[in-house]
Amino acid sequence: MQRVAFLLTSAFPVWILLASVLALRVPEWFVWFSGDWITWGLGVIMLGMGLTLTLDDFRAVLHIPRAGVVGVICQFVIMPSLGWAVAHLLELDQLDPALAAGLILVACCPGGTASNVITYLAGANVALSVLMTTASTFAAIALTPLLTKWLAGTLVTVDAGKLCLDTFKVVVLPVLLGVFLNQRLPRLGRRLAPFSPLVSALAIVLIVASIIGQKRELILTAGPRLLAAPALLHLGGFVLGYLAARVLRLVETDCRTVAIEVGMQNSGLGSVLATQHFPGTAAPVPCAISAVYHSLIGSLLAGWWRWRDARRATSLRQVVAQEAQS
Repeated sequence: MQRVAFLLTSAFPVWILLASVLALRVPEWFVWFSGDWITWGLGVIMLGMGLTLTLDDFRAVLHIPRAGVVGVICQFVIMPSLGWAVAHLLELDQLDPALAAGLILVACCPGGTASNVITYLAGANVALSVLMTTASTFAAIALTPLLTKWLAGTLVTVDAGKLCLDTFKVVVLPVLLGVFLNQRLPRLGRRLAPFSPLVSALAIVLIVASIIGQKRELILTAGPRLLAAPALLHLGGFVLGYLAARVLRLVETDCRTVAIEVGMQNSGLGSVLATQHFPGTAAPVPCAISAVYHSLIGSLLAGWWRWRDARRATSLRQVVAQEAQS
């Protein structure tokens, strides 16, 4: 069962793409998952993250290695800057200020839990990925509201205090509950932990598909700018995250991890916060589209890295075999 759960979780990009397409064709299949359901869905995602963590993981954050510090700094420098730049470059604020605000909001969010799966598939540093996701999630309690207020405050009204409180409630409390269950009821935690990534992935799929279904007409009529903006955001995040790590001379596996953590946002959190703070607007739409793009780009990148590693390994074996024969 655990192997099946892992395989289904690894196919997360396929599920999210399929659900997004279906949401555009038959939105009634997904629009029921709205309102409090979306908030509870994010709670399930963060609870699942908590079930994979222990108190030792939190202690490790206090002694986070250089690669992790680089990654978290890049997360909250590169992505918010890109979000603001792309929103203004494509003039999303002229199309709808809420669309620009939504793009900036998701750019200011921490790394997403799906990044841990993509990191594994890419043959990168999974332990570092989990550590960076944890560190950026807790840093987001203050940084996501403050950066959103700073970068999007001229577009729409942003209540940084309330945004900070809501971020704490929908992120920290479920994570701490998961850690508590893992510590106090370790047997239950061990049973649930292998399946929590799959449940989290399903919750993300439902949140994204629901928002796409609800905003179907806007997505179909908004034109290429709305579709191009999240794509540019995440492509830039992956590329600049990797380059920053290379410039700072991190090892290859850590460079990949930083690229994935920077390029993949917690779009579920962005969707929930956008729904709560900009109700009735188009702000959640870039967050939902963001989840589709970063999952697909991350998966393609992971596949390419694994193919390149396999090719290099094959070439190395051939060289060794030739030398042995000679």
